[in-house]
Amino acid sequence: MARPAGQSGEDRALRLRAGSGGGRVIRKGSYVVHGLPAKLCADGLVLPEGPRWRDGELIFSDMFGHRVAALSGCGVVTTLARVTQQPSGLGWLPDGRLIVVSMLDRKIRVVGKDGSADVLVSIGDCAVDRCNDMVVDARGWAYVGSFPASQGATAWERIDNSPMAAVACVDFRDLDNIRVNIAATGLHMPNGMVISEDGRTLIVAETAGRRLTAFDIDQDGGLANRRVWADLPIRPDGICLDVQGAIWVATPLDQPAFLHVREGGEVIATVDGDGLGGFACELGGEDGRTLFLLEAPYPVQPDAPLGRIRSVRVDVPGIRKSDGNAQ
Repeated sequence: MARPAGQSGEDRALRLRAGSGGGRVIRKGSYVVHGLPAKLCADGLVLPEGPRWRDGELIFSDMFGHRVAALSGCGVVTTLARVTQQPSGLGWLPDGRLIVVSMLDRKIRVVGKDGSADVLVSIGDCAVDRCNDMVVDARGWAYVGSFPASQGATAWERIDNSPMAAVACVDFRDLDNIRVNIAATGLHMPNGMVISEDGRTLIVAETAGRRLTAFDIDQDGGLANRRVWADLPIRPDGICLDVQGAIWVATPLDQPAFLHVREGGEVIATVDGDGLGGFACELGGEDGRTLFLLEAPYPVQPDAPLGRIRSVRVDVPGIRKSDGNAQ
């Protein structure tokens, strides 16, 4: 399988900065965090995104590979479905079926056991240009971000010039009467999202806004009490939440590629992308302490399989639902 040019796969470095304690670079073996070696889980991907830990596997979208896939504990990647209109955010319906955001046609598709990806509902005008990431709560509310088109001479300028967009809310509680509405407007490129362990708070990464924004979730799935959860020194993409309420943040446009952040903006630790951008991250593994790092070059090369998934061991596990799976 292809590797990023100029990288050996064994003699790479990871830079970890914790609090104000400075930085260190470790070049023994592959990667090391807290004295434990990390590993390359999969390469030869194009743009891995939208990861979710489920039933002992990492389920993710390979956006420009046009597929939803599963990464097993032994490093085998299996295609679950083909999604020609670029797959992104993932989640599960109350009945246990996997759903995926189809970006370009602004639809949510349900993944069948036969590899099908049939349209379940259209987001329509509730999204600006393209749909993007998604999170689904335990009751069946799904929140979907937008990826609006913009102008600029560079990829960085196009992100920063992105117009304001909305977060859509899809009510999947009654699958015979699915409803879609706009839950929040005026977000500066709403991207990765998480829901707090008690189910009462939605946190959204505003990529162009360089911040994480929180909302209260009311009993009807609506969003209220908008507030800044953390201002960031980077443009955030995918995010995941640990049991202490801190958030791991991925960024494809800046370095370090991954930050561990507390509410208010304190950076606890960072992980360098070693030349690649961080697009998403997820806490999983048997004990929830394996941090999966989904990486690819930026700007993205849609026809080049230079993306990869690495994993590192961390101290604080991710939140888990009653069935042991992540959000």
